[in-house]
Amino acid sequence: MNSIELSLFTSRLDAVCDEMGAVLQRAAFSPNIRDRLDFSCAVFNAEGELCAQAAHIPVHLGSMAYAMQSIVSQLNWHEGDMVIVNDPFLGGTHLPDITLIAPVFHDGQLLAFIANRAHHADIGAGSPGSMPLSKSLEEEGLIIPPSYIIEKGQLNEPFMAEILGSIRSGDAGLGDFAAQISANNAGTERLQALISSLGGTIFLTALSELNDYGERLARSVINGIPDGEYTFSDKMDDDGLGNFDLKINASIVVKEHNVSVNFDGTHLQTEGNINCPLSVAAAAVYYVFRCLMPSQTPACAGSFRPISISAPQGCLLNAKRPAAVAAGNVETSTRIVDVVMGALAQAIPDKIPAASHGSMNNLAMGHAGDSDVDSWDYYETMGGGMGASSEGDGLDAVQTHMTNTRNTPIEVMETNYPVRINQYAIRKDSGGVGMHNGGDGLVREFEFLKPANVTLLTERRLNPPWSLNNGIDGGCGQNLLNGKPLTPKVCFDVNKGDCLTIKTPGGGGWGSSHS
Repeated sequence: MNSIELSLFTSRLDAVCDEMGAVLQRAAFSPNIRDRLDFSCAVFNAEGELCAQAAHIPVHLGSMAYAMQSIVSQLNWHEGDMVIVNDPFLGGTHLPDITLIAPVFHDGQLLAFIANRAHHADIGAGSPGSMPLSKSLEEEGLIIPPSYIIEKGQLNEPFMAEILGSIRSGDAGLGDFAAQISANNAGTERLQALISSLGGTIFLTALSELNDYGERLARSVINGIPDGEYTFSDKMDDDGLGNFDLKINASIVVKEHNVSVNFDGTHLQTEGNINCPLSVAAAAVYYVFRCLMPSQTPACAGSFRPISISAPQGCLLNAKRPAAVAAGNVETSTRIVDVVMGALAQAIPDKIPAASHGSMNNLAMGHAGDSDVDSWDYYETMGGGMGASSEGDGLDAVQTHMTNTRNTPIEVMETNYPVRINQYAIRKDSGGVGMHNGGDGLVREFEFLKPANVTLLTERRLNPPWSLNNGIDGGCGQNLLNGKPLTPKVCFDVNKGDCLTIKTPGGGGWGSSHS
């Protein structure tokens, strides 16, 4: 296959993922999927190696790339099957992220898999939004090991009823699952059409060449990093249960066109929910190196072949069951990016930006009423300041690194939930100053029109986003209830008229402002 043919093949695979995403967005019921776009779609080969992905959520896609081989090897697959999973210790991230996987056959031969992962605001946890201040995985909601939701084209209705009976979202939950199934059906149809147009043998050859091409591009980038060992440490603010300044340490060895990332020295898994499985840590590492690769690099397993990852079992980044992990996927993954980038800044300082706001600024809230009409669950992440770099200032009030969702539009929030948005603005002067300034965070103020329960899982409230090359650190974030400060991770009840204000961190500055 020549270079033009390979480029066309890659684009056609990417288009399958893009169409899956379009179907999922348009068919979903919940604002979390329909408006915030908290979902991801990808194609894998028959062994579970990543072949293509849409430009969706890095933490979803990287963790699937790391763990899919283990999932698909454990099951017997038939045409028309579809498997559902959310168990973080069996290839998931955290329980609200539910993955549906479907095999793709051609002439009776299993050639590929397609998958989508979407965040459900309700997965049956005790607190609304299913992002509780948990101490164990069981407290975080319904745990789904890899299970057939559809077998040979037949929906397992009792199993679906069991899942829906464990959550409060009713018709919206059913609608979101139907949207995920429809997205996989669309992906299967499109990928089968692609395989039929090429033939099974050429399709498999193209996948092999695609991975080899990705590996060549990855190694070309690694060749530009001086051989050596580079280390960096940073801290998580807290785990929500009274444990503060939990260390994450990375040691990166670059040698002979390969990279190994080791997290020895990282804090042991903790009582709170900032732990994560190794698949989430891998997603963060893959993301950083993918950012260094040229734009034409395919999103495939070959692009990550030169990168190996290890972390001591039982530490924050390789937690053991039944560790709580709800915030590990969102907050700890983001800090891993900071640590890996901090280490690489020693090797390639002009290519690495200062730390961005360093938190997904998670807000989960709702009310468990006596009926579906009274009950509601809501979850969102909020942007902040992007770190500055040698090339210019950081952007203001954007999602960075491990998330790529939109905000929830004010009109959508106020239409669907008993909340009024009193303020939504740039948080002026929160970015670090330097030759290039860090981006500013944002301010979002919620007024509650009815009583509710609220959970905040936030970071960079105590430890600021770091600067580079003698710049100034970004400003820490702040959470306020009726003007009074809150801790970074907290669960509380609110009454009608209460106001919650989230002020997200700014990005770090780059370079001295006097140089």
